[in-house]
Parts: sequence; C-alpha cells; structure tokens
Amino acid sequence: MTRPVFEFGTNGLPPPESDGRLDAPAFHRNCEPIWQAIKSFLIGKTGAVLEIGSGTGQHAVTYAARTPDLTWWPSDISPLHRASIDAWRQSAALANLRPPQSIDLMTADWNWRGDNDCENLAVLLCFNVLHIAPWRVAENLFAGAGRQFGEGGHLLLYGPYKRDGVHTAPSNAAFDASLRARNPDWGVRDMTDVTALAQRHRLTRTDIIDMPANNLVLVFAREPAA
Repeated sequence: MTRPVFEFGTNGLPPPESDGRLDAPAFHRNCEPIWQAIKSFLIGKTGAVLEIGSGTGQHAVTYAARTPDLTWWPSDISPLHRASIDAWRQSAALANLRPPQSIDLMTADWNWRGDNDCENLAVLLCFNVLHIAPWRVAENLFAGAGRQFGEGGHLLLYGPYKRDGVHTAPSNAAFDASLRARNPDWGVRDMTDVTALAQRHRLTRTDIIDMPANNLVLVFAREPAA
C-alpha cells in the first residue's frame, strides 16, 4: 500500500528559503479562516496541542504565537517538512512551540512525546491529510485520539468532505477524481464514514463548520467515561 507522503517542496511550490523554511500558498489562503473556526477550542485553554501532518510548519508557528498557554507539538512524516517546521520554529523563537516529531499514522500504535508522561493532550489538529492518505490513516488517527485523549479533548479536522456520499461542489468532485487517478487509495472522504469511525473510539462529532473553497472543519469531542 502506498504511504501518504506529500511534500510541499516537490509539488511545484516556490523553492525553500535559504534557512530551510518552506512556504505553502494554501497557508496564506486558509490560515485566518481556520483560526476563526478553531480559536474557541484553543484560546484560554491549557495543555498540549498535537498537530498531525504539520507540512511547512506555518500554521503551528502562527497559532502557537496566539495561544501562549498551550504547548504546541507539530509533527510530520516527511523529513523535508520537519526541517521546514524546525526552521520556522527557530525563526519564531516561541517558548511554547516544540521541535517537530515524526509520527506515522500508518502505524496502528503511534504515539507522541510530551514534556512529561502526565501532559494533557487537549487538542489534536489534522489539516488536509485524510484525502491524501489511505483510509488506514484515518482509522489509526481516530484510534490514537481515542487512546490518548483525556475527557474533554477535541479532534479538529480541516479539509474537503462529502456529505452522505455527495460532493459539496463540482470542484470537489473534480479534485476527488484527480486524487484517485494519482493514487486509488486517496480521495475525498465521506463525513458519514468519518463520523462512524470516530464513534468506534468514543469520539462524538459535535460540530460541522463551513469553510471557504468548499472545505469543512469537523469537530469531535471525547465522550465521558461510562
């Protein structure tokens, strides 16, 4: 099965800055809309934020600067991306932004390294990942969230999704076809399937936030223990 490797530096984007920082055009389009959608889950909160698939690192740097009481842990499976994340981190010099970790969601028992064994994972972010990865990645993402969240933890997903098997726009249908032509294991996921997967791991979908360019933010919360 093809692994979900998608590197910004090899997909027609501008070359990296001399210090290793990559610049994703999508970041400049979606940074503020995503922030408006997720800020209520971050501002005033404490604990750790783990971002899966941090890409260039620009979202982590920007949002960490706005939430100094949270400890931010970026991650990516691409060495090129991790180098960019760390370059952005060093440039920003934020006390609450940690070095990037390598987290592989093709591995069922994936884990993350906090500052200590008791650090509370408050929020898990995953932007634009599930459609450029095999379904197994979604399965392992939710399994890991269910395993590692304490009560009240939130999983926030951003990207394109189908509603009840139907694309939300013709452009998303075309995008889905292009993804599947590139790799049959990829494709725009259906919210019904994603929600069912969450429920298997004691995560409840609590909100659907409409975003620009026919994207969505899906919010999942950790269910209380029975």
